[in-house]
Amino acid sequence: MKNQKGFTMIELLLTISIIAILYAMVVFIIDPETRFQETRNAERSVEIHTILNAIHQYRVDNNGNLPTTITQTQTEICKTNALDCTGLIDLSILTTNEEYLVDIPLDPSGVCDPNGVCYEIKKSGNSGRITVIAPDAEAGETISVKR
Repeated sequence: MKNQKGFTMIELLLTISIIAILYAMVVFIIDPETRFQETRNAERSVEIHTILNAIHQYRVDNNGNLPTTITQTQTEICKTNALDCTGLIDLSILTTNEEYLVDIPLDPSGVCDPNGVCYEIKKSGNSGRITVIAPDAEAGETISVKR
């Protein structure tokens, strides 16, 4: 019998797997703030899609009409059950009887108008397209969705 030197395929796969797991752990340990920023931005993206989908469903149920409070000026959205929505876009029509939303989602940073949710909304001129924006996105990202 010949004496063969080298590693078996299983030994190589195990070694590569262990190195990959250690690398992932080190990357997370070295730069956790970036991972947290990415997580918060992903949450923002989901939440602005949720708001836009609720508005779209409202539009479908109301013969193509949008909530009348949405303007062509980009403005912050008011919280559900806020005491004062002055200067903000009131979308409480979407949360009435929890028909479209239970609550208007709140940006994870929470640093905004005391009665606002930190997300902004605007309507395009004649097309009636709606844009929902997360202006407090982190890591230099711009998060907005238009329909």
